[in-house]
Amino acid sequence: MKRKRGRIAAMLHRALLPTLVVAVMAFFGGYAVLGPNGALAYGDYKRLLAHRQVEFAALDRQRSELRNRVGLLDPRHANPDMVDELARRKLNVVDPDEVIVPLR
Repeated sequence: MKRKRGRIAAMLHRALLPTLVVAVMAFFGGYAVLGPNGALAYGDYKRLLAHRQVEFAALDRQRSELRNRVGLLDPRHANPDMVDELARRKLNVVDPDEVIVPLR
């Protein structure tokens, strides 16, 4: 009986390292597939990228509009219409015969 227990203990001792290695490999393999940066998250990343590209395009258009307005207000050669519009808007000054058409 003692000899049988010794064999079982030796067999378990020999199987311990391969079992741990397989368990660690299974953990990392599962994490590579199911984790937040895994293979299944790829679809989410593609959807998020498309959404961010739409946001970026809108921000890029807004930036180009602002860049144009800044260029029109350059102190060295300011656009008179832009300066007039900005001054009237800030000072709230309107002639009685003018009609205000808000753009935004």
